[in-house]
Amino acid sequence: MLSLLHIENIAVIESADIQFDKGFNALTGETGAGKSIVVDAIGAIIGERTSRDLIRTGARSALVNAVFTGLPPLAWFQENGGGPDEDGNLLIQREIQPDGKNVCRLNGRLITVAQLRQLGRQLLNIHGQHDGQQLLDERCHLEYLDGFGETGALQEEYRAAFGRFAVLRREIAALQMDEAEKARRIDGLEFQITELERAGLKAGEEEVLTERRNLLRNAGKLIEAVEGAHLALSGDEEREGAAGLIGAAESSLHAAARLSGQVAELVDRLTELRCSADDLAEQVRDLRDGFDFEPGELDELESRLDVIYRLKKKYGDSVEEMLDYLERCRKELDEIQFSSDTIARLERDLGKAMEEVRRRGEALSRARREAAKALEERIQTELAQLDMPKVRFQVEFRPKAGEYAMDETGLDEVQFLMSANVGEDLKPIQKIASGGELARIMLALKNVLAENDQVGALVFDEVDTGVSGRAAQKVAEKLAGVARTKQVLCVTHLPQLAAMADVHFSVEKGEHKGRTFTEVERLSRERRMEELARLTSGERITGATLAAAGELLDSAERFKRALTQQK
Repeated sequence: MLSLLHIENIAVIESADIQFDKGFNALTGETGAGKSIVVDAIGAIIGERTSRDLIRTGARSALVNAVFTGLPPLAWFQENGGGPDEDGNLLIQREIQPDGKNVCRLNGRLITVAQLRQLGRQLLNIHGQHDGQQLLDERCHLEYLDGFGETGALQEEYRAAFGRFAVLRREIAALQMDEAEKARRIDGLEFQITELERAGLKAGEEEVLTERRNLLRNAGKLIEAVEGAHLALSGDEEREGAAGLIGAAESSLHAAARLSGQVAELVDRLTELRCSADDLAEQVRDLRDGFDFEPGELDELESRLDVIYRLKKKYGDSVEEMLDYLERCRKELDEIQFSSDTIARLERDLGKAMEEVRRRGEALSRARREAAKALEERIQTELAQLDMPKVRFQVEFRPKAGEYAMDETGLDEVQFLMSANVGEDLKPIQKIASGGELARIMLALKNVLAENDQVGALVFDEVDTGVSGRAAQKVAEKLAGVARTKQVLCVTHLPQLAAMADVHFSVEKGEHKGRTFTEVERLSRERRMEELARLTSGERITGATLAAAGELLDSAERFKRALTQQK
């Protein structure tokens, strides 16, 4: 459960600490006092999208800390590591910075917002005041049914089969074309294949040709440099080269080598130097003799490189890319020329794939229809407890429209129907439900769906909109029942809901030194009576309204004691 929420510099809240308890926690206050900011802060701590506009004016950043306790083993901890500390506490921190960046920590360890969002889904669910509008969107009805029926595994099997079916359909469509289009495409491919094959491209040839061209362009300078080096090393008829001069120096000292150790050492060094000079002279001579420049070779190279350049403008940025393109053209030409055979084979595969999709889809449909019957019964029971005993609720199934009567979600179109009054026909829920009815149906649906997950805390943000009187009392009793097994945090304007809470917080806004501040106070019984009286009759609180508030609290306590005894 969420035990502690610390809010710092978010909108009108400079600093607030809220110590939640297990069971039913209610937050009340005037419109605009900051109740929604508390919900926004809770949303931030479970990874929901935030805005830098939340940062309080003048503050450098906004911060939300939350401590969760009593958590069961969660799949997120197994996948990502971490978990509660030795005292069973899980500390989550999220800092919102002016540049839009967020810094998130789990027990001091940095995590990403995406990781926080994944963890948040396993910690807490927020049900907003606009959730009821989702009932007006028929596309959400199937999601609700699948959530209740826990059909996830069947959906995955169906989606995999449908994916294979869709791939085969696309492959067949790509091969199907009229004869004129087919002839045009064959002509185009044959021209490109012929042009590339005639060029006789070879991988890596452009680099080899470019290097040879650069050599030929600078042949004169290169030959001159090599000839000069050869003359300096080997000499000619008119002068001795370096190798010969070193040899002469060696011979001159050789006769005196026996007479002096120093001379002998010099002779050895000259011998090494002469050998090296002779080797260099030989290498330079080989290099000179190896120059083989044929007349017109440079023109041939330039012509070949021009061919490659022109082809690159049409078929790729390199010879390798053009060769890859050539292979693709050959493959496509084969596919088109033999498309009839290929289409026949793919259509056989498509028939088998469609049978598999149908089989998987029908299994999913059966599971959905079984879940629909159970959901109808559960919703009817819940609505009866919410003072709607005459309402009928039904899940209607229709086959998917379209050529194959299926899509990636399955074979079914699902729509929720209801009849609000005795004797009236069942009609689409979005056409006949009032705001209060939508709120109660959504509450019933959320309650039923919450039974199938491990989330231990539920936040209800003014889900009682459009509800009053006796219906409000039934909603309060329903939330009290939910709070026996899960922690409930409820933002409300209704005194019936606030009175039913185990813990009641008041959110109040004030001014100090020209700035707006919001404070969150945990109320005593006396302060709860004052707040309930305000919710009932506005600012004019009398002894009668206080007495009525006290009776409302006493009645709520009696109901909760009876509820506990039933459990």
